[in-house]
Amino acid sequence: MTANALLPVVRTVAEVRAVVRDWKRQGLTVGMVPTMGALHEGHLTLVREAARRADRVVASNFVNPTQFAPHEDLSRYPRRQEEDARLLAGAGCHMMFAPAADEMYPEQFATSIAVAGPALGLEGDFRPQMFGGVALVVTKLFNQVQPDLAIFGEKDYQQLMVIRRFVRDLDLPIEIVAAPTERDAAGLALSSRNEYLSEGQLAVARRLNQILAEAAEAAAAGRPLPGVERDAYSAILKAGFERIDYVAVRQAEDLSVFRDGVVDGPARILAAAWLGKTRLIDNRAV
Repeated sequence: MTANALLPVVRTVAEVRAVVRDWKRQGLTVGMVPTMGALHEGHLTLVREAARRADRVVASNFVNPTQFAPHEDLSRYPRRQEEDARLLAGAGCHMMFAPAADEMYPEQFATSIAVAGPALGLEGDFRPQMFGGVALVVTKLFNQVQPDLAIFGEKDYQQLMVIRRFVRDLDLPIEIVAAPTERDAAGLALSSRNEYLSEGQLAVARRLNQILAEAAEAAAAGRPLPGVERDAYSAILKAGFERIDYVAVRQAEDLSVFRDGVVDGPARILAAAWLGKTRLIDNRAV
């Protein structure tokens, strides 16, 4: 175990298991917040929620290579573990688990997880490797830490649905808690990738939330969804985004399509769009 000035940092599975085992011997509950580091206020809100619900909180800090395609931003994804540890300590975290890649995926690692259901479509169409990689690393983290509950943000809504599904399907004894998306004063969803954006791009990015909110109102009013999606698509391009992967209204529980083309129950509108080399995602409840 190494130590930040305020927060213990463990780097091996054996270490994290030993600490958590000792906590559980004392009758303490354990919450977990899986992250890829480069922490911002959105992550810290998840940590605070975990601290509210559990006696001890573990935050993982691991940029997971199995969810990145070769052309994606794995190599440039921001990494600053010392600063992350300081922020976690201030948010009420009790331990940061920051393994190296070869600790998580040792030589001759040969296992994968296939996911379907809510993993199909949307992000699954444009990042087909992502959810298998997420399912693999989150399952490993849950096995390593064995938390009683884990907190995930609604900003990555499809990921949240996928995690809920495989936790249920694999009978993992962990409560999955959703936390609302944290936004800046203009409504931009907080993301580690926002730091890639220039000031001009940030001004454009802040329009995405507004456009989705307007589209959500139209969908909730009963407007046919093809028109809602088409108008939102046009508005996102007009705002200055360079290309769009998807804009879609789906059923909130499982991200399936509304068969009659209108909202008749809880729904989400989800979008992914590009500014330069930066891909942003967001969603709103309908």
